Amino acid sequence: MSEVLLSIRDLKTHFFTSSGVIKAVDGISYDIYKGEIVGLVGESASGKSVSALSIIRLVPDPPGKIISGQILFKGENLLKKTEEEMRKIRGAKIAMSFQDPMTYLNPVFNVSEQIAEAILLHQNVEKNEAMEMAIKTMEDVKIPQPSERAKDFPHNFSGGMRQRILLAMATSCKPNLLIADEPTTALDVIVQHEILILLKELKQKLKSSILMITHDLGIVAQMADRVVIMYAGKVLETADVNTIFRKPKHPYTRGLLDSLPKIESDEKIISIEGDVPDPTNLPSGCRFHPRCSFAKDICKNEEPVYTMIDKEHYIACHRYE
Repeated sequence: MSEVLLSIRDLKTHFFTSSGVIKAVDGISYDIYKGEIVGLVGESASGKSVSALSIIRLVPDPPGKIISGQILFKGENLLKKTEEEMRKIRGAKIAMSFQDPMTYLNPVFNVSEQIAEAILLHQNVEKNEAMEMAIKTMEDVKIPQPSERAKDFPHNFSGGMRQRILLAMATSCKPNLLIADEPTTALDVIVQHEILILLKELKQKLKSSILMITHDLGIVAQMADRVVIMYAGKVLETADVNTIFRKPKHPYTRGLLDSLPKIESDEKIISIEGDVPDPTNLPSGCRFHPRCSFAKDICKNEEPVYTMIDKEHYIACHRYE
């Protein structure tokens, strides 16, 4: 197994609101190895994006707060870094491509200026050189005529091209870890395919690791080396991609796979019954038990322990304790 690049241990990130405490991330653990793609999967409100924001220490405070745990990047705990030290890491060593380009792209600056901003912050270059590097990065993410398009503003680009601009911003300083948060959301299937190919090419070129956050298991099957399944702030199962798709163990993982449409089959799509629980009123014991057809009394009363059941295969389920 390759060297561990990032190791999350018992991470808890909570939000303190007038409605109560939202335990968005509540004691999760997983690793990302050098040179691999990890798919972080789960329904909406499972805590995927909050865990990513916790890694780069961008959880909005208030109301959010990282309560406890460790985020070890190259052996150093990011939670012990000062804000000034984190600024040197964000963008340079760990970068994030966000879900909604129009939210994170500034409408009053052209795209090359926004890409060059990170380069000027982290690399010892003059502005002219940074602009040239920004154009080169636009070329790397397959934006046609980058020299001419560099002067355009975000609204001049299509949704797929704006996603490429975000990727250019994230990869401009050749980070060790790229966090891609729902990089194909709201894109048509052809553009989705192009973005996924681009991510693989960037991974090879930069020799980076990628944490890909998605609810689309089809994308995970194409892209990921390993998969982390999250639900209601917890990690329920972690294994390599082949194991997840061929030998899933957790009932929630099986439910996600059963809900996938099968092109060459007449089998009925089986959805997971019930809804994701209210984050301010989470069920006791296993958080999935109200929707689980295998639930027993112990599932309602005791929280399962996250344990290894096979090589690099971890699960939190009383059926396998």
